[in-house]
This record gives sequence, structure tokens and C-alpha cells, in this order.
Amino acid sequence: MSDTPSALPAIRRLSYAVGHFLNDLCASMWFTYLLVFYHSVLGFQNTYAGVLLLVGQVADAICTPLIGYESDRTPGCGNYGKRKTWHLVGTLSVLLSFAFIFNQCLGCSTDTPQWASLTYFVPFIIIFQFGWAATQISHLSLIPELVTCEHAKVELTAYRYAFTVIANITVYAVAYLLFHVQAGGDDDPLSDALGPADVNIFRNLALIVLAIGALFCIFFHLGTTESRPEGGEEEQEEGERRPLLRRPRTVSSILQWKCWLKQPSFYQVALLYMSTRLIVNLSQTYISMYLINTLGLPKKFIATIPLVMYLSGFLSSFIMKPLSKLIGKCLTYFVGLLLIMAFSYWVLLDDTMGQRVYGAAVLLGAGSATILVISLAMTAELIADQTQSGAFVYGAMSFTDKLANGVAVMIIQALHPCHTVLCCPACVWFYHYIMVIVTGGVAVIATLALCSIIIWPIRIRPRGLPVKAEDEARIN
Repeated sequence: MSDTPSALPAIRRLSYAVGHFLNDLCASMWFTYLLVFYHSVLGFQNTYAGVLLLVGQVADAICTPLIGYESDRTPGCGNYGKRKTWHLVGTLSVLLSFAFIFNQCLGCSTDTPQWASLTYFVPFIIIFQFGWAATQISHLSLIPELVTCEHAKVELTAYRYAFTVIANITVYAVAYLLFHVQAGGDDDPLSDALGPADVNIFRNLALIVLAIGALFCIFFHLGTTESRPEGGEEEQEEGERRPLLRRPRTVSSILQWKCWLKQPSFYQVALLYMSTRLIVNLSQTYISMYLINTLGLPKKFIATIPLVMYLSGFLSSFIMKPLSKLIGKCLTYFVGLLLIMAFSYWVLLDDTMGQRVYGAAVLLGAGSATILVISLAMTAELIADQTQSGAFVYGAMSFTDKLANGVAVMIIQALHPCHTVLCCPACVWFYHYIMVIVTGGVAVIATLALCSIIIWPIRIRPRGLPVKAEDEARIN
């Protein structure tokens, strides 16, 4: 394959980019509305709502590296390809489970204990997270297999993130329309607090999300062709095309999952990716609580502010490739961190933000898009031509991300000063400082990880790896 981005036709780039659309739609609802739905709509305690999110994140964290390992070693279903096979399994799991998460407990009543309702939702959350992880890892693992040029990887990642943004915009636009229809066109009811009457809104939103996502998954599977392994092509060579003596390929150029654990760059990128995901996911999770409880804004803002965030992220995704070409990936990532820190300082200093929150949302959206795209591009750079173990790398990165997010949310929920469904005066300042810490505080950690990559660039270090012929290594 040529190293130019044009080696991948536009239609295949488009079909690949939409392959994660269902996951992105569901993830948008999961991180933005899960705590709001279970606490403010179903009336769960803060800790119970946090436990459900923690269960999902831990299940995802466990499934992700295991799926990555299996995705690398299993051949797939017939000629369909191992990545697309896992993608299909994950898609079906998400479609069958997600609608139950954003709905009332079937068979439960007002007298049902909360722990019983919590137990009802746990299996659906685990199935959903398994499917989400299978889809995510298989989709990410296709990037280094579809393109080889570094700039082409950034471009493909940017296209992927552009549709991630479109997915989030879709969720928030539909949510706003559902709130508006519920209000009957009158603006006054939109300022009411969330409550049990909003269950139907979230249920309908989940069903719409699944229907739209399923259509895009069909387009992905029809338009994306997974390349065949190089080893299979070599074995099919016959006659004069087969060389008398094979050129030995060394183990130092073929990293299996155990070898990655000995690479310093593996841990550098893992820390950077984990920090990036903490900023993006935690800010997305608590922005709704901040808007409603700290700023006292109407509930329609939990749809419009995330919409503004992702619109700015969508626009910024188009300048990722030229900017990274001009100043490099590290400096581009640092530009994104500066935007995140600017948002954090704005929130810290302006405790009566009001309508100015739209301007802050633009900074957060553009910064989040920038650091997320570049962190994924750095992960693809780490994998380079090691596509045979690429799914394990993505799985390990996602493991740190999911586990860190779940633990962070559980700690925040446990520290919540109020023990009632309604917000007490103490929670006004609680969410104010949470938004500052999960953006500016975590950005400091991300900056340290970025500095380590600038000082010790991403590369595979052969130190400690035995140099043997590939065929000998397979026998041993």
C-alpha cells in the first residue's frame, strides 16, 4: 500500500469513519445522561448511581484487553476478517442491551428497594460494555491496517472523530427536540427540574439512537474491506514465485503482547491517553450537573451546551491534519491543553457565569477534540507496523482509561455532600470545583505525560528482545 493518504479511496475512508457511530451515540448518552437519569429521574442515591457507572467502566476495562488479545489471535468468521467479525459481535450486543439501561426497571414499583433495581440494571450494563469494547477495539485496530503513512493515520483518526462529534451533536439535538415537544412549545416548562416525568424522553432518545446507529453500522460493514494477513499471502506463493530461502524476519520486529509491556513508550502513551480520556469523559459526565445545580440553568441547557461543545469540536477536527503537519503532534496536543486550561480558569474565576457558559463550552469542545484526536494518532504511531498486536495495545490503553474513569466517578459520588435527590446548598460549590479539577487538574497530569514524550520520543526499543528467526520463534 502506498504511504500517501490517497491510497485509501474516499468512500472507504467514509465507510470506516462511520463504523464507530453507534458506539459514539451510546457513549454520548452514557457519559452525559447516566448520572442525571438515575439520580434526578429515577431517584437513585448518588452512590448507587455512581456504582452503576463504576460497574460499567470496570466491565469495559476488563473486557477491553481480553477482546484485544482475542481479536489479534482469532482469524475471524470465514473470509469476513477478524476485526469486522468482532465489530459485528459488539454491535449486536449493544443493540440488544442499551435500550434497557435508559428505561424503568420492568416489574419494579415505587416500593421496590433501590438495591433490587440496581441489580436489575447490572446485567444489561455489562452486556452493553462488552459490546461497546468489542466494537471500539476492532474499529481502532483497523487504522494501522488500512493506512501506513503517519499523516494518513491522523487524517483517518480525524475523520473518525468528526463522526464522533456528529454523533454527539445528534444526541443533544434530538434530546433538545424531545424536551421541546414535551413542553408543547412553551418555554416556561423547560426551566422545570428533571423528574420521573422525563423517563419517556430518555427511553425514546435511546431507541432513536439505536435505530440511527444500526443504519451506519450496515454502511460500515458494506463499505469497509479488511486486508488479508501478509502471512497467508506468503503461504500461497507457488512455483517460481516462491523463494528457495526465506528471508528471516526477526522477533525484534514482531512484538507480541508480552513484549509491549517491556516498552517504555507503551506506558508513556498509556498515561497520556488515560489523562485525555479523564478530561473528556469526566467533563462530559459532570457538565449537566454543573449547569443545573451550580449555575441554576433550565434543563434544556443539558442539551444545548453539550451541543455547542461538540460543534466547536467538529469544526476544530478539520484543522487537525494541517496543524499537526505544520507544528507536529506534540505541539498540537499542547494547543488543545491550553484551551482546556483556559476553560478551567474561566470556570474557577467566574462563579456566576450564566449565558457566558456558551463561550466556555467552545473552549472545552475545541480543546477536547484536539487532545483526543492527537492521543489516538500517537497510539497509532506507537503501533506503527505492529498490526498483529494492535488490538492488544488499544485494549490496554482503553483499560487504563475505563478503570480510571470509573474509580474517579465513584470517588466523586462518594464525596458528594448531599444525601437527598434534590441539590442542597453545598452541592452548588461541589460541582463548581469538580469541573475545575477534572479539566485543569487532570490537564497538568497530561502535560507531564506530554513532556515525557517530547524528551523521550515514541519508538520501539529492541533492548531485551531476542533476535531469532520468526519461524523458529513460532516453533518455540
